[in-house]
Amino acid sequence: MSMKTSSVLAAYRRYARVYDIVFGRLFETGRRHVVSQVNHMPRVQRVLEAGVGTGLSLGLYRRDLRVIGIDLSVDMLAQARRRVERRALMQVQALEVMDVQRLSYPDDNFDVVVAMYLLSVVPDPGQALAELIRVCRPGGNVIVLNHFTAETGHVGPMIQRPLSRFSEVLGWRPYFPLRLLLECANGIEVGSVRRLPPFGMFAIVEGRKKTKNPSSLSSLSPNLSSPRPSIGSQ
Repeated sequence: MSMKTSSVLAAYRRYARVYDIVFGRLFETGRRHVVSQVNHMPRVQRVLEAGVGTGLSLGLYRRDLRVIGIDLSVDMLAQARRRVERRALMQVQALEVMDVQRLSYPDDNFDVVVAMYLLSVVPDPGQALAELIRVCRPGGNVIVLNHFTAETGHVGPMIQRPLSRFSEVLGWRPYFPLRLLLECANGIEVGSVRRLPPFGMFAIVEGRKKTKNPSSLSSLSPNLSSPRPSIGSQ
């Protein structure tokens, strides 16, 4: 079933005040896995987290990163801004109201792009993923964490397909097979798909944006043969 942006906004206006209580613990394992992955990546500075919500993940990022969070929900971002101010999260460079399907950032702008629990709540997941890939630099990482309907067995589809008729009210798609995402993943090489508990309902999909010229990959690696100047050298 198709979804409207107005329905998603209405749903998250209802969720904003109770989101952390209702969904915080349920989604915590996935958030920690993804941010830990980002924190251990070398040569990463600029990070975009799309669908940042109330900012539950922001305090997990390394302090030396520059993190920009976006969300379409003003109500959710208000919670995120209070969290950043209260905890003095210096790694958060900006929090902006923005539609992931129409990002205002230039091409190749971020080292890592993260979307957690987002793609099944937007009206056009394919367009959203295309935008995330566009603003990631060549050789950079695109990481998606989402619930995906298991297509082996009958329990997942049997339960989630009928629930799809309530997508407008819920503000997310209960039926969301992984293949739908992978079919839209043009421009990236999918490196891994990792299922998470409980019951493998959630998965982390990591991809690397393709470079226009394979030889340009060398520019992403340090030149180990060149001597590094010492601090204070003239």
